[in-house]
Amino acid sequence: MQMIESGIRDVKHGENVRVITPVNIYGCELRDDVFVGPFVEIQKGCVIGSRTKIQSHTFICENVTVGEDCFIGHSVTFANDLFKHGAPDPSPENWLQIVLGNNVTVGSGATILAAEICSGAVIGAGSVVTKPLLVKGVYAGNPARLLRPL
Repeated sequence: MQMIESGIRDVKHGENVRVITPVNIYGCELRDDVFVGPFVEIQKGCVIGSRTKIQSHTFICENVTVGEDCFIGHSVTFANDLFKHGAPDPSPENWLQIVLGNNVTVGSGATILAAEICSGAVIGAGSVVTKPLLVKGVYAGNPARLLRPL
């Protein structure tokens, strides 16, 4: 049996970054004043923008970029392998590159399955984002729909 311990490794970080353990954060970048709550996983290739807050039990898969001043609620899941052929795709080059703009708020329990969320979007708790959100507004539901522009 091979045991690999979770922790923080190979992370580039800015000033005043706060991380509450236990976490599994590796191969990513956390910019200035980022907060990461406990039981969070941030995988390789991710960039978390300055002053962003990530709450507990959140999973951020490979190659996600989160803008500045974002709030990611508890138990949010990002997924970029959409199992297009009915099974996990072993080729990362086929996975989505997910990008959140600045000042995005993602409510607790939301699932992000889309490549782009524009700056200023608000995503309601428990929502499932299946398509790019290109208009600044409040979104909710499964699938997430624009409730009102901001």
